[in-house]
Amino acid sequence: MFVSCSAGNSETRLGTFTSCWIQLFLGVAQSQLYFAQCLSLSFNLYRLHQCRMSTTVVDLRSDTVSLPTPEMRTRMAQAVVGDDVYGEDPTVKELETRTAAIFGKEAGLFVPSGTMGNLLAIMVHCHRRGAEAIVGDLSHIFLYEQGGASHLAGVQLATIRNQPDGTFSLAELRHKIRNYKDCHEPVTAMVAVENTHNICGGKVIPLSYLDELASLVREPGVGISRIALHMDGARIFNAAAALGVGVERITRDFDSVSVCLSKGLSAPVGSVLVGSKAFIAEAHRLRKALGGGMRQAGILAAAGLVALEQVVPLLGKDHERTKRIAEAVDKLRSPNIVVDLSSVHSNILLLEVKQPKLKTDKFAERLAIVEPEEIAAGVTDKEGAGIVLKASARDWAFMRLVLYHQVNDEQVELAIKKLTYVIKQYDASWA
Repeated sequence: MFVSCSAGNSETRLGTFTSCWIQLFLGVAQSQLYFAQCLSLSFNLYRLHQCRMSTTVVDLRSDTVSLPTPEMRTRMAQAVVGDDVYGEDPTVKELETRTAAIFGKEAGLFVPSGTMGNLLAIMVHCHRRGAEAIVGDLSHIFLYEQGGASHLAGVQLATIRNQPDGTFSLAELRHKIRNYKDCHEPVTAMVAVENTHNICGGKVIPLSYLDELASLVREPGVGISRIALHMDGARIFNAAAALGVGVERITRDFDSVSVCLSKGLSAPVGSVLVGSKAFIAEAHRLRKALGGGMRQAGILAAAGLVALEQVVPLLGKDHERTKRIAEAVDKLRSPNIVVDLSSVHSNILLLEVKQPKLKTDKFAERLAIVEPEEIAAGVTDKEGAGIVLKASARDWAFMRLVLYHQVNDEQVELAIKKLTYVIKQYDASWA
């Protein structure tokens, strides 16, 4: 810029010159700052992108995320099928017959879900209007089946407080059973037990307890009519593996059992309800009313047959791996996150959060995030990718991990590595 020194306007022009240079300097500085901010943001986004792209996921939210095995997929593709509503699907028939035989029952019924299996049992056993079924207050039937017993079956549920081991007080059960022919009261028609017990941490119900329960409800004078025993056996094969006995022994005194194929057994869909021929005949009829009549369902049943043949014998491995994670967490001696080793019975692990400042859902969210510092600390898989650990948490005092067929030894070690890092991180922040 040229500044003229002619008389009369020299001060004005000098001021203009100075102002222009100040504005130019500020503009350059702002541009440099803006460029630096953009560069920093781009770098952070790149790091975030790299963390997101280079991760390995260990999904322990539930055994419902298990996948069909290669053999299941092959057998499904090759399954001989027919119309199951007409009773003409040979693969479905084979699954139903074989499952019933394993449990020592007369007949079986393939259904889309365990929830439907439990609901059908309630509808058959509690067919009389004004009937009541007694269940644990932490049972799946009571908590997680949308109250279907009441709004679909018209059956009242009475609850008894579940103990930490998954049982409920038999003395309280005796008190709950309706023993008077009083027109004011409902009629006790069914008692249900969950085995293994999900919310109680995969607890295996003791055989002695089941025997005592059966003796109680079969006592003369208990109830105004015969009381049916139903077992929600979504994970009954896990109970058998833990006890080292056959499922027929566990369910010997039960009128009906609902068995899930799509949790730890790795099949994509379905449960089997087993019981007497008369019970299954009525359940078959009611299944149609609930929308559970399936046509060429042998494609699904084929996977269930593979589950019984090939996956059930391996369930003990899931239990061993679950115990390994529990022992690793226990060795940390964290005051904030603890595990009770004696309570780990099967494939479900509960990590109890003792720190009042930490909610279990936030704990789960943290495990699913990969921080750059983790990579630097070596919390990675063998390829250097960060570890995303998916866990289940709600408004519970604990976070739940569940193992299944596809969780191998390598994934167990990755889960331990991630848990160790995050728990130590929490412990340091509250030290």
